[in-house]
Amino acid sequence: MSAEEPSFTLGIEEEYLLVDTGSRDLVDDPPEAMLAQCEALLEGQVTPEFMRSQIEVGTRVCGTMAEARADLAHLRRTVASVAASHGCAPIAVSTHPFAEWQQQKHTDKDRYNELAEDMQVVARRLLICGMHVHVGIEDDDLRIELLNQLPYFLPHLLALSTSSPFWGGADTGMKSYRLSVFDELPRTGPPEHFDSWGEYQRTVALMVRAGLLEDATKLWWDVRPSARFSTVEMRITDVCPLLDDTVAIATLFRCICRMLWRLRRENKRWRAYPPMLIAENRWRAQRYGLDEGLVDFGKGAMVPYSALLNELIGMLHEDAVALDCAAELESARAIVGRGTSAHRQLAAFAEAKGAGADDAEALRRVVDELVAETVEGL
Repeated sequence: MSAEEPSFTLGIEEEYLLVDTGSRDLVDDPPEAMLAQCEALLEGQVTPEFMRSQIEVGTRVCGTMAEARADLAHLRRTVASVAASHGCAPIAVSTHPFAEWQQQKHTDKDRYNELAEDMQVVARRLLICGMHVHVGIEDDDLRIELLNQLPYFLPHLLALSTSSPFWGGADTGMKSYRLSVFDELPRTGPPEHFDSWGEYQRTVALMVRAGLLEDATKLWWDVRPSARFSTVEMRITDVCPLLDDTVAIATLFRCICRMLWRLRRENKRWRAYPPMLIAENRWRAQRYGLDEGLVDFGKGAMVPYSALLNELIGMLHEDAVALDCAAELESARAIVGRGTSAHRQLAAFAEAKGAGADDAEALRRVVDELVAETVEGL
């Protein structure tokens, strides 16, 4: 590794919803002992989230994908075990199939109380979970260079992750309805363009002085420079019930970061496209997931998602070899083959309905599938 090469270390954060194993509805007021037990066992790797029915975990800083997978599996197993002792289960999914957001309570912490007061109903509707992937990029200006180029690839990652087709008991017709809810907040969507780290810092400082935000953690873009670590943080994706899918998507993002650095080392860069074009692919991934393809802007044509993924994996092979994660990169193809969680949720609902279940029972069966998938293969 040259002196200039970033570490490309990895950290993964996942948010889970907590369900009652009897009713399959959300636990809107989980026992305080449950979180305390998780905190005692996981030593700073678990925190409450905005809604009391949510819990967040985060891996340690990892040097390999295998290390990240093992740590995340440990986190899922531990949360599931503790929750089970309280009659609950975590589901790694971005929206609950039938829970009502109006019945939820937010966590009583200063940060969350201020968010609820400032954002009002927009915050109260935030019954959604996401997956965030951090990649270590120690150079400040390099993080900004990557920030400007990464949005092109984010719809490709979102399409692989979709897990939120239902909202309030209804099929939304979206593969990622979570993004529709999240986009009601300000400072979401693709990041702004900055010419340097200094420009980014000055912009954030101006917003803080003006009282618009407390700090850079209130920038909720699809990808951002982390306010806490020397990382680029990808935030666009839904959380995936299957751990293998999480690892494959995190690998893709990590390899994309290295590929963009590699191009820079060769005095090249990824072509910049107008934000409105990126937004169209973002919408298509949100609405259709893998099903209807994305636009290849170089060709000016719609291309099937499988073809785009194959091309992307080919471009990233050198980087996957350098990062010792070629097998994890290749595993992204399996998601296309079996479909995302959104596909499986819709299929489980249709199967239950076909067997004579009413809507309520069919949705409970979807939750059962999610509970099982969240701990599958751990």
